[in-house]
Amino acid sequence: MKQLQVHSLEKWRKRNLYYYKDIENLYQFWIEPRSKVLEIGSGLGDLLDSVQPQYSLGIDINPLAVKRSRENYPHLGFQAEDIEDFLPREIFDYILMANTSSYLQDIQKAFYNISKACQPSTRLIITYHNPIWEPILKFATLIGQRMPLPPLNWLNREDIENLLHLEGFETIFYSKRLLFPKFFPFISWFFNRIFAPLPIINRLCLTEYIIARPQTDRVEAERNIREKTCSVIIPARNEAGNIERCITEMPRLGQHTEIIFIEGHSRDNTWGEIQRVQAKYGREWDIKICQQMGKGKGDAVRLGFSMATGDVLMILDSDLTVRPIDLVYFFKAVASGQGEMANGCRLVYPIPKTEMPWLNRMANRFFAWLLSYLLNTKIKDSLCGTKAISRENYQRIAANRSYFGDFDPFGDFDLLFGAAKLGLKIVDIPVRYVPRTYGSSNIQHFKEGLILLKMCLYAARKIKFI
Repeated sequence: MKQLQVHSLEKWRKRNLYYYKDIENLYQFWIEPRSKVLEIGSGLGDLLDSVQPQYSLGIDINPLAVKRSRENYPHLGFQAEDIEDFLPREIFDYILMANTSSYLQDIQKAFYNISKACQPSTRLIITYHNPIWEPILKFATLIGQRMPLPPLNWLNREDIENLLHLEGFETIFYSKRLLFPKFFPFISWFFNRIFAPLPIINRLCLTEYIIARPQTDRVEAERNIREKTCSVIIPARNEAGNIERCITEMPRLGQHTEIIFIEGHSRDNTWGEIQRVQAKYGREWDIKICQQMGKGKGDAVRLGFSMATGDVLMILDSDLTVRPIDLVYFFKAVASGQGEMANGCRLVYPIPKTEMPWLNRMANRFFAWLLSYLLNTKIKDSLCGTKAISRENYQRIAANRSYFGDFDPFGDFDLLFGAAKLGLKIVDIPVRYVPRTYGSSNIQHFKEGLILLKMCLYAARKIKFI
């Protein structure tokens, strides 16, 4: 951007303030406040200030823009630099590129330089214009509604993802937003809040965005699988006949495996059986036990996670319809970093019709589709209770829980929605569904289906239609 254009940047921002505020809202949604943030092409610094960083650096090729940024936001850091020559000296939690890729001479080199400022948990967030809007935006420039610009790069999703892949990044999320970029009372709200997120229509939106992370290093992944520890949380209610099998069939996971039983107001001898099993196997296994004061699986899961000391946290349902041996795959996915949350999927291998009737299967597929749509992440089985996540990321979800509130009685969806809000990579782990050998299901399908539908509608308002 030419230096002589700096004095007009504020004028064009004011003229298209609705668009710029929407970009800021997008980044604010994905970025945790008080993080370390690097912005490439920081302009006048408004976006960087809006995400409330604890530490920040904005770089821009225009020294006059950098000078104005320092004047406007003295509490933030800025420097005049070309990203293609930038040599990072620090690691950042988030790296922002708001339409910057349109101006770069060598995008691949920019991504290479950016990779040097990343750790495994770093998120690179890139926004760019949908190429189908090119004639509309050119017409807007012609009639004086958009700032005159030099010839731009018009990249589509495949172009950007290919360049990211070449420089060691993988895409976590992709979506579009903003169907009506000018402000008109009610009309803008209706088109952008209600209409734009809908399937098919969403393809027409102006703003596309990609969230990417560094690809996993194989050597480091193998080391983490060997060295990380694991906590398996087993909520148990009326499952006395399954408790001992939870131990005898449990695989050794990582360097150390901790097993935590949470008993929840059972009518049978589940608590007595948990105490007996702890006494019998306490020398072979690290077993912790507790009775919950609250009610429901969600409360039990949160209590178990608060007691856990492992690097990787897992949920294993005590009905053992998911075999403990399959936890190896959950641990490997999270410990290695291949996935940041592992979600069990029972719909890959055959399931007897007597164990999952067609109506239950159809309901599962419907909720899987709905959750995949809401979270922008493919989920094949929405109702499998087996999940895994790192303790570090769980603590981030817990700290951010106020965004959703205490809405989940099951404990699974609190993790799914929280992981999606943080931009974590969610992966499906295929498991074989095994019929229970003791007791009966605690699930009330119709009642809990209504609760799940209510949770999905709530999440739609908090994640999709915002």
